[in-house]
Amino acid sequence: MSEKMKGKFYMTTAIAYTSGKPHIGNTYEAVLADSIARFKRKDGYDVFFQTGTDEHGQKIEQKAQEAGISPQEYVDQVAGEVKRLWDLMGTSYDKFIRTTDEPHVKQVQKIFKRLYDQGDIYKGYYEGLYCTPCESFWTQSQLVDGKCPDCGREVKPAKEEAYFFKMSKYADRLIQHINEHPEFIQPVSRKNEMMNNFLLPGLQDLCVSRTSFKWGIPVDFDDRHVVYVWLDALTNYITGIGYEADGNSSEQYKKLWPADLHLIGKDIIRFHTIYWPIFLMALGEPLPKQIFGHPWLLQGDGKMSKSKGNVMYADDLVDFFGVDAVRYFVLHEMPFENDGVISWELLTDRINSDLANTLGNLVNRTISMSNKYFGGEICDKGAAEAVDEDLKAVVTGTYAKVAARMEELRVADAMTEIFSLFKRCNKYIDETEPWVLAKDEAKKDRLSTVLYNLVESITIGASLLEPYMPGTSANIAGQLNTVLPSFEECAAFGHYPNGGRVTEKPQILFARLDVKEVVEKAETMFAQRKAVAEAESGAANGSAAEGGAASDPAAKNGADGCEMAASGAQGAEAVIDIEAKPEISYEDFAKMQFQVGEIIACEEVKKSKKLLCSQVKIGSQVKQIVSGIKAHYTAEEMVGKKVMVLVNLKPAKLAGVISEGMLLCAEDADGNLALVVPEKEMPAGAEIC
Repeated sequence: MSEKMKGKFYMTTAIAYTSGKPHIGNTYEAVLADSIARFKRKDGYDVFFQTGTDEHGQKIEQKAQEAGISPQEYVDQVAGEVKRLWDLMGTSYDKFIRTTDEPHVKQVQKIFKRLYDQGDIYKGYYEGLYCTPCESFWTQSQLVDGKCPDCGREVKPAKEEAYFFKMSKYADRLIQHINEHPEFIQPVSRKNEMMNNFLLPGLQDLCVSRTSFKWGIPVDFDDRHVVYVWLDALTNYITGIGYEADGNSSEQYKKLWPADLHLIGKDIIRFHTIYWPIFLMALGEPLPKQIFGHPWLLQGDGKMSKSKGNVMYADDLVDFFGVDAVRYFVLHEMPFENDGVISWELLTDRINSDLANTLGNLVNRTISMSNKYFGGEICDKGAAEAVDEDLKAVVTGTYAKVAARMEELRVADAMTEIFSLFKRCNKYIDETEPWVLAKDEAKKDRLSTVLYNLVESITIGASLLEPYMPGTSANIAGQLNTVLPSFEECAAFGHYPNGGRVTEKPQILFARLDVKEVVEKAETMFAQRKAVAEAESGAANGSAAEGGAASDPAAKNGADGCEMAASGAQGAEAVIDIEAKPEISYEDFAKMQFQVGEIIACEEVKKSKKLLCSQVKIGSQVKQIVSGIKAHYTAEEMVGKKVMVLVNLKPAKLAGVISEGMLLCAEDADGNLALVVPEKEMPAGAEIC
């Protein structure tokens, strides 16, 4: 933490609606917000991070009735589950607000009365088309294909007495504010959407109370009405920090408001960039500094559905991969403006390539070499060479790049900068070849300096990684027996104590995973859930209505089906028989030269959908080898692997690229490929005989 504070930073997420357990797309927002809050704290800001739950409305009243419990009991259960998931993911919020909290309820009633007394709210009748899930009224012209423009569901005609807010009274003022503050709505595409689709065509007055259900905050001067969801929910951003509608707001409120950042999903940006600013204008309060509408995280293998049993929840993913691996994926794989995709395959591939290979292998190799050559002692002997300066420049320059990306809320890009640091460290190992230095006693000081540079670089990288993967950074610091430097210190090299010692037994940060095994395990879990969902909905004996579920043994038989699938996997090991080729003599075999190679670089062949081009170090030579394995390995995943190579194969041109050898692979009956690798650690160039 910087000794000098840079000022306050108040940020919020949208509060989660308590209609059910949040899926990974909902949880993504909490993790995204947490990474920003952690970064700002470490960067020297006095951060206050608020999140929570939105607990009123007709949909919740109906859900509670279906469950046979009171609405309060229902939201207590769901809010507890939301908080559990946020805590599981390491969300470092300072306040978790619930809209059923008594202080919030009291202030919403006061705010409603104040706006009514000053003429911004009036009573009337609302007649329109109502979407219950969105709790929104629509006119016929606003519908899309006759359905709700927000969620695409059916709408029903409704008419009821209601109070309305005079939105048009403040519209011009809001348009002026948006034009004068280009940073107010981000990304810019969201701002253009709000201006062109809603503000410039003209705002209609907004319904802010309901009489057709009771689960809401009562209008205290007209008890037939409850406060409608958006006036209730949006005001949490001020009631949670001590706003007082009577004018006696707390010191905390005076310190923190206006909010520096509202982080929300793009689907509710209209409510936050139009309704919420206008409410604040009516109350005479400053507007938030920035509202960022992040994209959605979509499931890659189809829409998430409880009836299908395929909803991805954060706790499921943590059970499979661990907290930080899930945090890494949702933060790194989400584009700044466009929707991102999550799937079991993508998650596994990214963990293998980035976390297990780029980061985990780097830390493990560095600690192992330090123990092997110096008993774990890390010393800078001053035996520097020119290659060191480029490494140091990359490492010490990374913080500034990360900070610039975070200033724009480009979290994925910030993480890419950090992993570029780790990749540079891996390249440094290839450049300096510590295993070669170790063979020459005269180069012992150089070897020591190389390992010091690596440990220091990893320490700085771990410090920068901390806001995004706090558990992993703490693990690395523990294995290196050091305290992570502050961000200010990350701009200089040489903080690791000379003579410090790394741990004797390095831990694997991230184990490599088998994609097929992960997918099979997930499918078994989903099949079991689908069976439970069918049983609960009374469809256990009529699964044909669910789209042929009876053809799935696991779905049809519930838990027993899952157990059968699992026990079948424990049977005899699979074998493959292939057609025999003609016999060859030993002389024929002796003509082929096989050696261990180390892949030091790899890239996709642009003209091909199947080929990867690898630079393979074999002894003192580097050969270029093109392989048709792009469907099974990413280019990044290949780097650092020790492989078996046929080195004296006649060069050939594949998709316009010269290939000077062949990588040995094994292939199963389904066409899945796996590189053949040495069982034990072997140097690049070792002969295979």
